[in-house]
Amino acid sequence: MKPVRVALGAFLVLIGVVWFLQGIDVLGGSVMSGVTLWAVIGPLVAVVGAVLAASGLRGGRHRPLDQD
Repeated sequence: MKPVRVALGAFLVLIGVVWFLQGIDVLGGSVMSGVTLWAVIGPLVAVVGAVLAASGLRGGRHRPLDQD
């Protein structure tokens, strides 16, 4: 499950950065270009993605399996 978290988190970071750049009108050619809403939503999505990816990369304790 951890590789899925890392991949999904990285994807969200990438999408968030693209949305931010479109919102601040660095990446043009879209209806999202120059719209302040995307300049706000983009970083929020990128932060959520970074947290998700970090949780997938973080080494945690594994619970032992119940063995009877």
